Amino acid sequence: MPQPHSLTRREALRRAALGALALPLLNSSSFAAEKSAAPAAAPAGDGREHGLRLGIASYSTRMMTLDESIAVVKSLRISNIALFKNHCNWETASVEECRAVGEKLKAAGLTLTGSGVVNLPNDEAKVRKAFENVRAAGMATMVCKPEPAALPLVEKFVKEFDQKLAIHNHGPEDKVFPSPDHIWKEIERFDARIGFCIDVGHTARSGADPSAVFRKYAARLYDIHMKDTQAIVGATRDIAVEIGTGRLDIRGMLRTLRDLKYAGVVSFEYEKPTGNPVTGLAESLGYVRGMLAGMA
Repeated sequence: MPQPHSLTRREALRRAALGALALPLLNSSSFAAEKSAAPAAAPAGDGREHGLRLGIASYSTRMMTLDESIAVVKSLRISNIALFKNHCNWETASVEECRAVGEKLKAAGLTLTGSGVVNLPNDEAKVRKAFENVRAAGMATMVCKPEPAALPLVEKFVKEFDQKLAIHNHGPEDKVFPSPDHIWKEIERFDARIGFCIDVGHTARSGADPSAVFRKYAARLYDIHMKDTQAIVGATRDIAVEIGTGRLDIRGMLRTLRDLKYAGVVSFEYEKPTGNPVTGLAESLGYVRGMLAGMA
């Protein structure tokens, strides 16, 4: 039994993350300078840096409040955010709650580019609610996991709301969408606004090369979850690490996305269970920013 004054793991991570906001590491341009002699460039209005729009998926800060997450994202010089259900539950919140969240982000200078994975069952009322909620918040792309049987219904709402969807793949442990190829088999006959959120770590575990997947599905590539992993092909459990310390070809992925003139967001998703999300994101962003500066 925990002692009366002991911290829960959730609270300990939250305090550690908030304390890390003061670290010099958060000025990731200094970290990037170690990777490249090219000067750091200020992000463009849409968050574009050296050809790619960078963002953060708030799953990374799921142990923190929405206000704390906003502070972290701004401290990292990022203007695009995708909100996890801990910060706004797109499936169950009210339209008014979702609208208020959207207004809060806008007031903070952030663009709501996506969501955590929104489950879309074969239930018209539940699907309509999710669409109404993301529209109220002003979300650009709903990152989701529809039931395959629900896709005709989902397409109906895509047309009605003119809403772009990005279906998220998980790894070999996922029985519905373990890989991008499984997603394509289900969506190829549906409206082109139904596309992909490619999770590069899960894609690699499924045995596919993320860069090859980007090229293959470029026409419907709407979001990317950028991360690194030490897990091997076929692993049913991820081993998340800071970008640049795992097995993935980060440089190859960035080069491919630049070559494709990818217009969506590269959303950093830091999932290391024992890591500090703020320093982990700062390291990961610094690594990528340095590589992009070198390519430019």
